[in-house]
Amino acid sequence: MTAQADMADQAAHPPDAADLRRSLHEPERFTAIYDRYFTAVYKYVAGRLGPQAADDLAAETFLIAFHKRGTFDPGRGAVRPWLFGIATNLVAQHRRDEVRRYRALARAGAERHTTGGHEDRVVRLVTAERMQPALARALAKLSRGERDVVLLVALSGLAHEEVAQALDIPYGTVGSRLSRARRKLRAALGQEEAR
Repeated sequence: MTAQADMADQAAHPPDAADLRRSLHEPERFTAIYDRYFTAVYKYVAGRLGPQAADDLAAETFLIAFHKRGTFDPGRGAVRPWLFGIATNLVAQHRRDEVRRYRALARAGAERHTTGGHEDRVVRLVTAERMQPALARALAKLSRGERDVVLLVALSGLAHEEVAQALDIPYGTVGSRLSRARRKLRAALGQEEAR
């Protein structure tokens, strides 16, 4: 690799790819990846499944990443969306819990939550607090693929290209799923407001 190509690689993928590569021979280097992204992955999982599940699944995400670090291909994208892809796959395994959680939030009504927990803050970021039950019901009705795309964009801040990498789907599929999900969410929220 030329010096120019190495600099371009570092600009496109800050020290992540290099840290991952070095961790193959120096496993302690993986802690840099963990330190850099654990909080973001934790918040994403907590937003989907709650803080109890987030502790375990965020840790499991990094355990899987550590074991699969030799298979990471920087040519396919950056480390961050790769980690979110692992986390999303783990969330899918706990999908029933996620849907139950949204249904429980919907049943809770428009009561003001005084705990101020992370999950409450995440839902408020997505929509106004009074719409939480309706949003929770609408999210529970989305297909898994639509829900994954919407929540990766909303909770992780990944760009469409990164979501495509995380879910291993074409870039255009991200846009179409997001568009379809937004249309369904708007319709569901519009029906709630009409009540």
